[in-house]
Amino acid sequence: MDDIQRKLALIDREHAGARDLHKQIVSTSPLIFVAVGLIIGILMQDILAWPIRSWLMLLVLCAISTIILFVVKKETYPPYVTAYSAFLCFICLGAIRLNSFYQPRPDDIRNFVADERKLATIRGLIITDPYINENRQWRFARFTYNDPDTSFYLKLKQVQTISGWDKVHGTIRVQVGEPVLDLGAGDSIQAYCWLDRFKGVTNPGQFDIAKYLERKNVFITASIDSRDGIKLLKSQTKGLFTKIKARLREAATQALLGDLSLEDRNRGLLQALLLGYRGDIDNATYEAFRKTGLLHFISLSGLHLGILAWIIWWLCKTAGLMKRTRAVICIIAIGVFLLIVPPRAPTLRAAIICWVFCISFFFRRRPNLLNSLSLAAIILLLIRPTGLFEAGWQLSFASVLGIILFTDQIESFLYEKITDNLWIEKILRKKLPYPIVPIVGSYLLRLLSIALGAWLGGVGFVLYHFYMINPFTFIWKLAMFPLVTLILAFGYLKIVLSFLLPTVAMVLGILVTGLADLLISIVKHIADLPMSYMLIGYVPPALIILYYSFILFAFFVYFQRPLLKKAICTAIVLVIIIFLGITKCQRTYRDNLILSCLDVGHGQAILAQLPGKANVLFDAGSMHKNDIGRRIVGPFLDYSGISKIEAIIISHNDVDHINGIPEVVEHCDVNGVYANDAFLTAAKKDSCGTAAFLDNVLRKKEKDFEINNIKDLNLNSAAKIKILWPTEQVCQNEELGDNDKSVVSLIEFAGRKVLLCSDIEQFAQQELIRIFPNLKANIVVVPHHGTGKVIESKFIKNLNPEILICSCSQRQYERQQAIARQYNARAFYTAIDGAIKVYIGKNGDLTTEVFAK
Repeated sequence: MDDIQRKLALIDREHAGARDLHKQIVSTSPLIFVAVGLIIGILMQDILAWPIRSWLMLLVLCAISTIILFVVKKETYPPYVTAYSAFLCFICLGAIRLNSFYQPRPDDIRNFVADERKLATIRGLIITDPYINENRQWRFARFTYNDPDTSFYLKLKQVQTISGWDKVHGTIRVQVGEPVLDLGAGDSIQAYCWLDRFKGVTNPGQFDIAKYLERKNVFITASIDSRDGIKLLKSQTKGLFTKIKARLREAATQALLGDLSLEDRNRGLLQALLLGYRGDIDNATYEAFRKTGLLHFISLSGLHLGILAWIIWWLCKTAGLMKRTRAVICIIAIGVFLLIVPPRAPTLRAAIICWVFCISFFFRRRPNLLNSLSLAAIILLLIRPTGLFEAGWQLSFASVLGIILFTDQIESFLYEKITDNLWIEKILRKKLPYPIVPIVGSYLLRLLSIALGAWLGGVGFVLYHFYMINPFTFIWKLAMFPLVTLILAFGYLKIVLSFLLPTVAMVLGILVTGLADLLISIVKHIADLPMSYMLIGYVPPALIILYYSFILFAFFVYFQRPLLKKAICTAIVLVIIIFLGITKCQRTYRDNLILSCLDVGHGQAILAQLPGKANVLFDAGSMHKNDIGRRIVGPFLDYSGISKIEAIIISHNDVDHINGIPEVVEHCDVNGVYANDAFLTAAKKDSCGTAAFLDNVLRKKEKDFEINNIKDLNLNSAAKIKILWPTEQVCQNEELGDNDKSVVSLIEFAGRKVLLCSDIEQFAQQELIRIFPNLKANIVVVPHHGTGKVIESKFIKNLNPEILICSCSQRQYERQQAIARQYNARAFYTAIDGAIKVYIGKNGDLTTEVFAK
């Protein structure tokens, strides 16, 4: 399109206004009314929770009204009446679909398990291959006391009751406390287990596994101690379809990865990039893609499927096949590809759009992208309406919708601004024998417009779900697109040619591996750049709604007075920027003190947000919860808008206080890690111990990154942190255990005192009484998770606390419920209260907040 055509198109859009745009959507993309109706209906039912009969009555009323309108007086109504009638009907259908999706049968397992867990014997059919969770990404996995556990999904058939075996319906998630190697999908089993409902999240930002599985209609978990609790009733031979699917997946994986080891970082990236399996990506690579906003590259989407379809189309064209034949082959190839990769929303959405494109050749019609996207949404929502609430679904559709709606206008706007420069216009208009510059410039402008459109469509959901804004993601997308395209093209070509030309495939494998390594290096470098991402923290949904309303208003609402529209747009932008700026500022700079004791079970992770901008993390570990650095502490920091920690203070050399620290250091910017002389000595003496292991892991992260002596801790804050214990003599005393050498920290601010006791036992408590006889504390984190047998009664009594906090497991809580009555203080337990927050204002005001289940 030349300059004149662009300007004419822009003028036509400006004069057409919203009315003609509305007519165009009705005539060319009618399915969008159906899709939007389904979405609104699902959202309304999720909020209102009306009974299904109410929606059926509304649906009948809508249907009767439609019949009256179009049968009695059909000729008097314009086309948009049909669209809005369908819109209203599908609002009702969306609500009915969600209602029916959640509706349990009378014999559903949910009716058998109420609030308390039950011991039961069940029978059912395994519907997924058992997955052994080896926690390869968790550095301290080798120090766990238990074997890797196994999980799979079981379709229930029977449950044993007093009267015998009763029929039961539903799917449950089974967790076995050791590896299970001799069972597979299709096996019928009998299991002796504990049945329980999934528990809600107990920490801000934590992934809600209960909600996630509820959206898949899985409400119950079965816990089995060992493989001995499972009896194989019938080993069912896998069906032909299952065998074909497994063989295809194995063949594609082997063809792509070849001899790459599990430890090779290229293996994880290639497996995610081309096959959609992200479990083997190392933490550092994943964090780099997350911070740059390029995670969609390692999640199968339209880009991946489009390149695969293009390769197949090109091969078929090279072979001389006609378009319809090519379309049939592409349809079959995409179907086979779906058997290999995980069935996620972005992949299914892209597959439906590709199929619609291929089918259009049989009807000699050009497909409408907005209509195709709407059709994909309708199909997926009818299959599983709860997909609408998942981040992947929202980001996938929002990004593609942004490309469809905004790309042309962005391209026209950028072209107009660029050609305002005379020297650029001369280059574009100059007739060259080989007009490389104009052609390349046109393609780059188009790619930039597409990337910017996708960014505008997805940035709101990225902020809501991941608490961050990646302001330059569209630039990184443009820069990485050629490299990613080469990896995808050569990678898929390698898979295809490995069955035909193994030697050529081997050469392509070397090339793909090198390109993948280059991609990782570049993305990591970009992630380290300033302003690569801005962590905001949690924002309310109202702000996201305001943002999307603004961009739709800015692109599609036209005013006869452009200044009025500019004024409205400027006002909305200022509101959004000011809100985000104030939110970020409040979470970065404070005049109060916030102490957050996270629920990590038997362990400790306490974050102190000091007045000013210093953040100090006291320990990060757990005895029974795995990988809390990535699963609990990291998400909490993101939710709170914290991207930098000034210091991590290690209390002592116990695994339940340190096994999450490596992942925290990888997740955010940490200035330093500090420990006392006892810990540093243990790191030097015992090369196989946990202290030495942590020291080695941190040194590998970055050159010269080492654990510092806590004596060197210096924080610029109105709050003061004093290390009361241990003394130098105690650190050198080899007869004392690690617990009595734990760091005891005192935080003082605005006349209030917070004492963090870590795991000190009676000896250390008695010594503290002797050394500091007048020591008082308003808030005390109880020693050793509140274990009564190691608490010196005089110690707590002398401190005279107002608030006691116990970072404990459920079993520990059940043993120490009388602690509040014993010491006449308010007691909080992470096992029942979840994450506990204490706020100390600059005037000394003290308030508490719990994140209850």
